[in-house]
Amino acid sequence: MEEKKQKKNPMEKIATFIVDKRNLFFLIYIAALIFSIFAKSWVKVDNELTDYLPETTETRQGLDIMDKNFITYGTSRIMISNITYPQAEALVDQIEAIKGVDQVEFDDSEDHFKGTSALYSITYTDEAESDVSVQALNDIRTLLSDYDVSVAGEVGNDMSVTLAQEINVIMAIVIVIIIIVLLITSQTYAEIPVLLMTFGAAILLNQGTNFVFGEISFVSNSVCSILQLGLSIDYAIIMCHRFSEERENLEPREACITALSKAIIEISSSSLTTMSGLLAMMFMHFQIGFDLGRVLIKAVIFSMIVVFTLMPGLLMLFSKWIDRTHHRKFIPDIYGWGKIITKIYPLLMPIFVVAIVFGCYFSNKCPYVFSQNNIDTLNQSETQLEEKKIKATFGDTNIMALIVPSGHYDKEKVVLEELETYDEVDYTTGLSNIEVSMDDDSSSEKSDSYMLTDSLTPRQFAELADMDIEQARIIYSAYAVDNEEYGHIINNLDGYGVPLIDMFLFAYEHLDYVNLDQDQVDKLDDLHDQLIKGQDQLQSDKYTRMLISLNLPEENDETFEFLSTIRKVAQKHYGEDAEIYLVGNSTSDYDLSSSFSQDNLMISILSALFVIIVLLFTFKSVGMPILLIIVIQGSIWINFSVPYLTGTPLFFLGYLVVSSIQMGANIDYAIVIANRYTELKKEMPVKEAIITTLNQAFPTIITSGAILATAGVLIALITTNPAIYGIGVCLGRGTIISMILVMAILPAILILGDKILERTSFNIKYPERTHSVSGKVHVDGRVRGYISGQVDAEIHGVVDGDINAVVDVKQIKKLDQEEDEEDDW
Repeated sequence: MEEKKQKKNPMEKIATFIVDKRNLFFLIYIAALIFSIFAKSWVKVDNELTDYLPETTETRQGLDIMDKNFITYGTSRIMISNITYPQAEALVDQIEAIKGVDQVEFDDSEDHFKGTSALYSITYTDEAESDVSVQALNDIRTLLSDYDVSVAGEVGNDMSVTLAQEINVIMAIVIVIIIIVLLITSQTYAEIPVLLMTFGAAILLNQGTNFVFGEISFVSNSVCSILQLGLSIDYAIIMCHRFSEERENLEPREACITALSKAIIEISSSSLTTMSGLLAMMFMHFQIGFDLGRVLIKAVIFSMIVVFTLMPGLLMLFSKWIDRTHHRKFIPDIYGWGKIITKIYPLLMPIFVVAIVFGCYFSNKCPYVFSQNNIDTLNQSETQLEEKKIKATFGDTNIMALIVPSGHYDKEKVVLEELETYDEVDYTTGLSNIEVSMDDDSSSEKSDSYMLTDSLTPRQFAELADMDIEQARIIYSAYAVDNEEYGHIINNLDGYGVPLIDMFLFAYEHLDYVNLDQDQVDKLDDLHDQLIKGQDQLQSDKYTRMLISLNLPEENDETFEFLSTIRKVAQKHYGEDAEIYLVGNSTSDYDLSSSFSQDNLMISILSALFVIIVLLFTFKSVGMPILLIIVIQGSIWINFSVPYLTGTPLFFLGYLVVSSIQMGANIDYAIVIANRYTELKKEMPVKEAIITTLNQAFPTIITSGAILATAGVLIALITTNPAIYGIGVCLGRGTIISMILVMAILPAILILGDKILERTSFNIKYPERTHSVSGKVHVDGRVRGYISGQVDAEIHGVVDGDINAVVDVKQIKKLDQEEDEEDDW
């Protein structure tokens, strides 16, 4: 009778299709990678962290209003060192003559000249990011090329370009490190090109598909590729090792199919913990977490897809070279380390308990900061060094924008006057305190001046605009008609007061009512241009913007408290229900700190909860997930206690991002240990299982951990961006701490908690029955007994012989009868 062919399980069918259709997958990937190369340029990058503040925050709402209602012209602070005041004063006219420069503020006060240093406050004719402003700054640098010049400001300071260059350098070094690590940890040299092509394809596909999100943050754009390598390099290594193991007994095709069918389940399970941590990050109120989380989850998914569908074909393509380039084992055995741990484990636990208690306490005192200006990166760009030089000489600027309803010049004037009485305020700027001189010669005794919002009579306006009184009356009459204020025309036109800015703008639009000579027209043209610029910056149909310069630091409790004072002053004069917004770096820092206090707790709870849920199904135990979480959470606490102990401020984003990554990714190291230990302790005593586990898991942990830690350290050493720097520092340090705890503390915990693990397991137990069968039998279960010799093993396949054994079985089928005999439980 013909033997019935054993059916393949679903994973084997999928693996067979992928391996046999590898050329089709090669063509698909070639097309997808070409598309991704072009699609990378479609990705829009947002360089502002404030754009990711919750919509409910004052800063976010105020910034949206300013973007829609006002123009903010570019500004620069330019300092010349080692110069005399006459020399510095002589340069003012030359700088103002440069195309694109609107005005230059400079005088002999300490705000602009101190010692032998001169500081020019320059305003451009266009916004900071415009080509006009950038070219003007370049021309200024050319003009001042013979001087010792330092520049601060957003103009010409394209962070995205600098960051992209830094990330390219970091990525190049990381690739070199990866090659070195793989040379040491791989089993055959030909694995390395397979792994590199797999990594490269996954990264390029992720970068090329980021355009589907419309816009991503500079944080996601810069670090995701590096983090993708660190987070998912295990997947390719697992597949490689599986293939090598199966290749010892099978031909390349069968080995690849078997390896892939096993790796799909193993890699998918591993990825769930990583994605769980990233998913928790997406629940942050600060939307940078959502942005980074979605890009990284997509990166992990692409890494899995590439390992499942491209890597098998590459392994087949390079199989001959893989067979020929085997090399000796470079990573030494660490049985000695395991023996040490099994001897000193009673001492390790008290040390760990003390460490996590103090770590928890100190991490809660971590000196978080919310302004990138308060972080000094290890590597400083030329722009950062120049800014520090200016701040050291003339101090920093802290400008706030107060946005209130428009059309209330009297209220605006009172608010500005009251704010200027506070010691915390250097000066204020608004339409109501911008002065307009009546006479070109400011030294004339006749000279008188008005503020832009002062009400002027026809005679006062005529004198200011240098026109005939009758011409002024005609314009005032037209204005009264236009505003339906006819009573002023009939009763007392000469006593009719109109705000100066409103009358100037009206007069300019209705010059056809009067006959003016060319000089008068030119003067009105000049005044009109100045007023329009002022209005563009400070007034719209719905809102008025006032600028307040504070002599307070950008970020501290005193500054945050004074922000409330500013709001109270505005509300006192405009009303409690008025739309009032205060916008600036200080309010941004305050909103970020408020958001962080909520996100901090939520991230910790959600990341741990999501990971525990995954681990419950992975280990079918309550105790194991809790033990693993304790180790990784302990590493997080220890990691973030370091800034407190060293007195180093930490940019808050580093904590939010890295704590999620540590929980989601570093726990994979603990899972590797726990999985191997669970399997080995069935065959040997607990301590021997720990020693063997550490030796077997070490290559995997050191490979993945070394790459992720190296990536973090390189980011910290090379980048000049404070936000990215914080992520790098915490990532590198946290990964190293996690590796140490997993290789030292977790084994001790497993030894001490072995009984707890046994009692909290909820593995499904199948009924045991003794079977006595002869002939060909398909067995799927654990067999303890005799099969033509004693056996105690998991068997998934066909046995041809005599069986007399207890089988914890899902199914047993006899295959040599015409109709199968089947027992099911």
